[in-house]
Amino acid sequence: MSKDYPIPAGFLERETIVRKSRFIARIAPVSSRDEVRGWLDQAHEDHPDARHICWAYQIGRPGAAAEAAMNDDGEPSGTAGKPILSVIQHKDMGDVLVMVIRYFGGIKLGAGGLVRAYAGAAESVLSAVDREIQKPMGEVTITMTFADEQPVRHWCDQNGAMVVHVEYGAGVTMTVSLPEEECDALAAFCEARAMHYSFES
Repeated sequence: MSKDYPIPAGFLERETIVRKSRFIARIAPVSSRDEVRGWLDQAHEDHPDARHICWAYQIGRPGAAAEAAMNDDGEPSGTAGKPILSVIQHKDMGDVLVMVIRYFGGIKLGAGGLVRAYAGAAESVLSAVDREIQKPMGEVTITMTFADEQPVRHWCDQNGAMVVHVEYGAGVTMTVSLPEEECDALAAFCEARAMHYSFES
C-alpha cells in the first residue's frame, strides 16, 4: 500500500455568510503541534474581535493519522470542532489544519445550524485548496572522508535529498533527509564509495 497522501499545497481563506454571521475558513498545511499553534496565534492576531475561532487538524496519513485534535472555542460542545474534523476526514487529506473564524451576526443558529455552518465553511476551503502529494521521508547519517563530501552533496542535489546537518572532525558526518523511495539508491551509492551509513528508524 502506498504511503503517499495528499496535503494542502498552501494557505487558503474562504468566507461564507450564514444568517448574518460571518464564517471565515482558513486551511493550512501543518506537520507539528507547534505549526498548529503558530497558525492559531496568527488567526487571533488577524481577528482579535471575532466571537469564536474554532478549529480541527490531523497530522499524518488520512485514515491512520498520527495525531488529530479539535476545539469548539466556546461554541456549544460538538457543534464546531467535530464537524470541521469530520469534513477533513471525509476529504482524505493529511497534515491539514482548518480554522473557522466566526463573527456573530445577532441571530442564533441553534445546534443543528451551527454544525451545518461550520461543516459548510470547512468544506468551502477543503474543496478549493490545491493538493500536493506528501512522500514519506527517511533520514540517513553518513560518515565519509573530506574527499567524499562534494560527491555526496552532488548526489543529494540530483535525487531530491536535503542535507540537514554536517559535523567536521577526523572526517565528515552528514545527516541527509530524503524520500524513502530513494533510500536504496543512496545505500548503493555509499557502498560503492565504501562509506559507512545508518538509517534512522
